[in-house]
Amino acid sequence: MTTTITIALLVILLVIGLPVAFSLLLSAAVGLFLIGGPGLVLGILQTTPGTAVSSYELITIPMFILMAEFMIVSRVADEMFELIGRWVRRLPGGLAIATAISGAAFGAVSGSSTAAAATLSASSVPTMIKHGYDARFASGVVAISGTLAMLIPPSIALILYGLLSGESIAVLLIAGIVPGLMVLTVIILTVFTLIWIRPSWAPKVEEKFSKENHSVAALLFLLLFLVVTGAIYLGIATPTEASAIGAFGALFIAVGRGNTNFGMLRQAVYRALRTTAMIGAIIIGAQVFGYFLTITQIPNLIISHIGGLDFPSWVILIGIICIYLVLGMFLDQIAILILTVPIMLPLIVHLGYDPVWFGVLIVVLAEIGLVTPPVGINAFVVSRYTNVPLEDVFIGVIPHILAHFVVILLLVLFPALVLWLPNTM
Repeated sequence: MTTTITIALLVILLVIGLPVAFSLLLSAAVGLFLIGGPGLVLGILQTTPGTAVSSYELITIPMFILMAEFMIVSRVADEMFELIGRWVRRLPGGLAIATAISGAAFGAVSGSSTAAAATLSASSVPTMIKHGYDARFASGVVAISGTLAMLIPPSIALILYGLLSGESIAVLLIAGIVPGLMVLTVIILTVFTLIWIRPSWAPKVEEKFSKENHSVAALLFLLLFLVVTGAIYLGIATPTEASAIGAFGALFIAVGRGNTNFGMLRQAVYRALRTTAMIGAIIIGAQVFGYFLTITQIPNLIISHIGGLDFPSWVILIGIICIYLVLGMFLDQIAILILTVPIMLPLIVHLGYDPVWFGVLIVVLAEIGLVTPPVGINAFVVSRYTNVPLEDVFIGVIPHILAHFVVILLLVLFPALVLWLPNTM
C-alpha cells in the first residue's frame, strides 16, 4: 500500500506540472514517512543533499555546459553551419545535410539537445526556407538533428546515466560515438530519400554563401573536440579533467576571437549555473527517492517477478523498449533516466545485457521522445524559434522517427556497435 501511494503521488505531481526534482522529493518523503515516521525522513533529508552533489564526477556536468555556453557566444556554431553549407550546397538537400552535420558538430561541444535545437533553429531554418525548402521538411530536420547532442560526447544524458548506474563515464562517452555517427548517417539518408520522393521540398541552392573565411572557426572547433574526446579516449585525463580543459579552451576561444564582451560571458556563466542547479536539484530528489526504492526493495521484487516468467530475455527487452518509447512521449530525457535507471538497470543486468550498451540504447530511445507528441521538447523549441506551427514540426519529423527504429534494431541485434570502440580504449 505504501508503495502504491508513493508511486501514485509521484505520477500526480508530474502530471500537474510540478518540477521533477520536487515531485521526486515530495513523493519520496511521503513514502519514507509512512515507513519510518518523521525520524527517518529528517535523517535522510539532513544527509542526502550533501552526499548527492559532492561526487567528483558530477563536476563534468557544469564544466561541459559552460563549454557549450562559451562556444555559443563565440559564434563558432553559426560559422560552422555557414562553412558546412558551403561544402555540401551542391548536393540534393545540401542545406538539410549541413543542418544534420552541424547538429552533430554542435553536440560535440554542447551535450544538450535542447540547446542544439535552439541554435540550429535560429541559424538553419530561416536559411532553408529562404532558399525555397518546405517548412515542414526543414523544421523536421532541425528537430531531429538537435537530438544528436545526446549521443555525441560530451553527452549530459550519458554522464547522468553514469552517475546513476555507477558505470564509467569515460566508457559511456566513447560508447556514444559510433551510434551517434549511425544516427547522423540515417538522418542524411532519410533526407536523400525524402528529396527523391518530393524534389520540390528542397530545391537546388543557386545563391552563393558568404565569401568570409570560416576555416579558423572550424579548426578551433575540431581542435577543442579532439583535445577533450582524445584525452578521455587515450586515458590522458578523466572526464572531469577533460571537461575543465574544454571549458577553459572554449573561454579562450570566445575571448581570443574578439567578438564577445564581459556581459556576454557573464550571461553564459549565469545560464550554465542555472542549468547546473536544475540538474543538481533533480539528482538530490532522485537520491532521496532511491532510498525509498532501496527500503521497499522494489527493484528486487521486479527482478524476482519477471525472472519467474517463462519468457525469453529478448521478449522482455522489447517490452522495456516499448515502455521507454511511451515514457518519451510525456517526460524529458533527464526525468526518464532518473525515474527508470534504478529500477530497470538491475533487471537488464539480470537478463544478461551489458549496462553500457543499455545506457546508449536508452539515450537513442530518448532521442525519439524529444520529437514525439504530445511533449516533444525539441519540436516545441523549433516551433518557438522559427514560428513554424507545432503540428507542422511534428509532421516533418515523422520520417526521421521511423528511420530511428532502424538504428534501434541494429543496436539490439549487434551490441558490438556500441561496445567495440570503448573496448579499444
